[in-house]
Amino acid sequence: MPRPTGNVRLKAARVAAGFNSQQHLADALTQHAKDMGVRGLSIGVRQVRRWESDTPPWPQPDCQRVLVQLLGQSMEALGFTPPWGSDGPQRPQHTRRTATTDHSTLPGRRPTLPRKVAAMPQPSTVGADFMAVTRSHRRLYWSVAPAELHPAVVAHATLGCALLPETTDLMRHEVAAAMAETYLLAGRIEFFDLREPTTANDTFLLALQAAGEADDVLLGSAILAHMAFVPGWVADREGALERMTAARTYARRAPASAEFLAWLDAVEAECETRSGSSRTALHLLGHAEDLLAAGNEHPSPEWLDWFSPARLAAFRGNTQMTAGHLPQARESLLRALAAMTPAEDKQRSVVYGDLAAVEAAAGNPGQACEYAGKALDQLAVTWYATGMDRVREVRRALAPHQAERCVRDLDDRLYDWSTTLSALGR
Repeated sequence: MPRPTGNVRLKAARVAAGFNSQQHLADALTQHAKDMGVRGLSIGVRQVRRWESDTPPWPQPDCQRVLVQLLGQSMEALGFTPPWGSDGPQRPQHTRRTATTDHSTLPGRRPTLPRKVAAMPQPSTVGADFMAVTRSHRRLYWSVAPAELHPAVVAHATLGCALLPETTDLMRHEVAAAMAETYLLAGRIEFFDLREPTTANDTFLLALQAAGEADDVLLGSAILAHMAFVPGWVADREGALERMTAARTYARRAPASAEFLAWLDAVEAECETRSGSSRTALHLLGHAEDLLAAGNEHPSPEWLDWFSPARLAAFRGNTQMTAGHLPQARESLLRALAAMTPAEDKQRSVVYGDLAAVEAAAGNPGQACEYAGKALDQLAVTWYATGMDRVREVRRALAPHQAERCVRDLDDRLYDWSTTLSALGR
């Protein structure tokens, strides 16, 4: 007789509660969420099917609340294993994998978030001390080579995992919040700089778990919006919008600044642009500009250092270029370039790349090559994989002009020893 497969504990609890199918449980959970006052939570049969699989993912906090309330059992009793470990009976190792992934620069697996409190707590200064390093890494991101910074950021998160069981109350909140930001930075490096989207997605999950430990809903919103980039980059519009809906839901639970809300619009616009919905993207960007112009009484969190009016203009220029509005795109990108501060130099390679793409589309190969050269100059100072991607896209667009001297000169720069080794090595 074959042995039952999948998450048999959840299946048994479902049947015992009178839900004979996965669809019945999904419908009941959605309705129960409404009865509990959990806004915007809709659980589909596909999600229940994943929970009843051999490797059930750890549900998001709102889903956990509804599952426990409806079925009357703890998450561990329902067959789920927290990514940071469990105080209860463990499921067999081969039936459950956490969201951690191997790390290429550190031995072993990525750390997971511990729960137990150690007998000897850390001194009251540990939270501030740990956060001070997190702030330093945040600033270093804009100037230090990502491949060199990344191991230090991950090692800092590892330290946080060791400290977390040795903290209580306010200290635990401080350490968990700093860990969430640290994992978010590691994921940003993996996605934007190292082009490792799968690894980045797993790291963002660890960041979200740490933000949950800290109960920092605004940081959770920022993490979820970053997670939307992963499907958005490959034109998975449905996946990106699902994550953006979650990000906006979290943002409603906190006093979010106008700048933060405008950034959410810009992220969604980027995903819409990559999915071919330029009109929707331009509408979102217009709304973001209105939000920035109006402002509100809430200050932005100190970690929101990746967005500004100049960045918003760059978002708009890229979308206008994609939509074929070349004069408007040129104007927006030049405005972005003029408004950028020295602290935003890393982003200049992307703007130069987009300006090069505008000129290539307008039939101006000389100007396109000039801007592409400026992007390469910036990349030599502050490497950014996203910027290099822009230059490569421009070179492909210049294929009809490859016999011209300016394009050959660009190739000499694009494929010299330094640039080639730098691009392939990173």
